[in-house]
Order: sequence, then structure tokens, then C-alpha cells
Amino acid sequence: MKYRLLALPIAAATLSISATYAAATTGGGTGTSYAPAAAGARVQPTESPTDSPTTTPTESPTTSPGVAPVGPGCGSLPQSGPGSPADLAGQPAGTALSQVPELSTLARAVEKADLKDTLDSAEDITVFAPVDKAFDKIPKETLDRVLAERQVLDQLLKYHIVQKRLSPSDLANGNFTSVQGGKITTSGSGQDFKVNDAKVLCGNIQTKNATVYLIDAVLKPRG
Repeated sequence: MKYRLLALPIAAATLSISATYAAATTGGGTGTSYAPAAAGARVQPTESPTDSPTTTPTESPTTSPGVAPVGPGCGSLPQSGPGSPADLAGQPAGTALSQVPELSTLARAVEKADLKDTLDSAEDITVFAPVDKAFDKIPKETLDRVLAERQVLDQLLKYHIVQKRLSPSDLANGNFTSVQGGKITTSGSGQDFKVNDAKVLCGNIQTKNATVYLIDAVLKPRG
């Protein structure tokens, strides 16, 4: 059974996040199935009669919300090898985040919150991923405190996840509920999109089980 991320009760956690985090925000496809042959049956290597059509098993098409990454910062992604769009497409979400050079702080936070395996096994999610410069906007003392408080960190990270793959067209005028339970609003078109007050630097990056948007700010949970 595929593991799905679950939203947790948020009232107390949101208050805790707000108290700890407020100072930081002022600055800123399916495989084909084959049935076994009956016992004793022999498969003859002959062509089917012309009046008897044959059915060739084919794989189901992979559902994808989009093809190419969008955003003004996509040129910063490696063009090949680790961290490139082609490489990330074959990685589950938690592993993929750790491969992008600009997401080293987020990857460290995911490890501290023990969410990597959860992200790797989740089904069809969108991750709004703050880049390292987004975390640099938070005073070091505040960031260290958030990273040290696991429950607060867990809820903060889950606010950046939506239990659905979102394409750029979905973000044009969107309202979503995060896994944490808070509301997220999106807007934009073409190469320019916003998530709450954060700008999308590069998005619609496909991983094995998620769509990722790199954003320039850490999102503050909203009720």
C-alpha cells in the first residue's frame, strides 16, 4: 500500500511556529500485467490468423502535469548529472531535494525532521522548496532554534507540501491546503509565479513522485 502524507492537527503547532518563526519573516507509470499460461499449454511461435486480431500489452501512459521547468532561475540548475532535471526525474522527492545544490539547507532540515523517507514514499505531491538564500534571510539564532525544535520544524516543512501534483497552470490563480493544514495561495503566468509572498525561481521540476518549485523565501504558515 502506498504511503500518503497526512495532515496533522494544526492549532497548537501553528501557534508554536508563529511564536518561534515570526521574527524570521519580517526580512523578508504503471507496469503491464501478464496472465500465466494454463498448465501444459504450449506457446507456438506462429503468427495470429489475419481474421483474428491480436492485442499487444502496452504500458499505461505516465501522467505528468507538465514537461519543462519554468521560471527565471532555471538556468542555475545543472544541465546534466546530479541535480539536473533529467537526473531528478528518476529520484523520489526526499532524495531529489538532497541532489540540488541550492537546497542544501532544506535537505538538512528534512533530515533533522526525519521526513526524508516520508517524502520518498509519498504519492503525488508538490513541494515548494526554499533555496539556501531564502534561509539566509532568517537570523541565524532564529533558524538554529527552529531547526532544533522538531515539532515546529516538522509542521513548518509540511506547510511547504501539497498532496497533489501542481502544474504551472494550477498556480495561475490557486488556493490550496498544505499537508500541515494551512492555506497557500498562488498566482502568476508564463515564467513568473508567486507562492504566498515568495517568488518561484524555477518550478515544474519533476521527480519520481513529486513536482518541485524552488522559491526565494521560507513560507510562513497561514490559517
